[in-house]
Amino acid sequence: MTEDHAIFVGGKPFMNYVTAVVMQFTTKGANQVVVRSRGKFISRAVDVAEVVKSRFLRDQIEVGEIKMDSEEFKNKEGRIVRVSTLDINLSRITKEAKPAEPAPADKSEPSLAISLDKPKEEIATEVEAVSEEAAEVEEAEETEESAEE
Repeated sequence: MTEDHAIFVGGKPFMNYVTAVVMQFTTKGANQVVVRSRGKFISRAVDVAEVVKSRFLRDQIEVGEIKMDSEEFKNKEGRIVRVSTLDINLSRITKEAKPAEPAPADKSEPSLAISLDKPKEEIATEVEAVSEEAAEVEEAEETEESAEE
């Protein structure tokens, strides 16, 4: 029996989804995680996958198949509506497939990379600390944006 490691992206804060994906790889030991979204949350799902891949689990996961589709259902008024869906498959990079040299880190942003080669408890503590730091940065950016308006 295979366990389904899927994260459904919706209206919760962005970092909740990033943390959920990272936790699937680190504490749950998933080799593959699917980031699923529909409608107006598709762009948020793409951002989640990119932040996890390039900041938190740099050189440890890769983007696999990206599946676009649409669903049809009846809304509250009884009308048939169609909504776009997107599934982004993220896979753990095996030791053999790992790049020989990691990409140079962008000096303008702090490294949020987490190593998967540590005990689960240590990884969970790191994820929690990085999530708190990232949430503070996100909150500061939102404050800046609202001050500019």
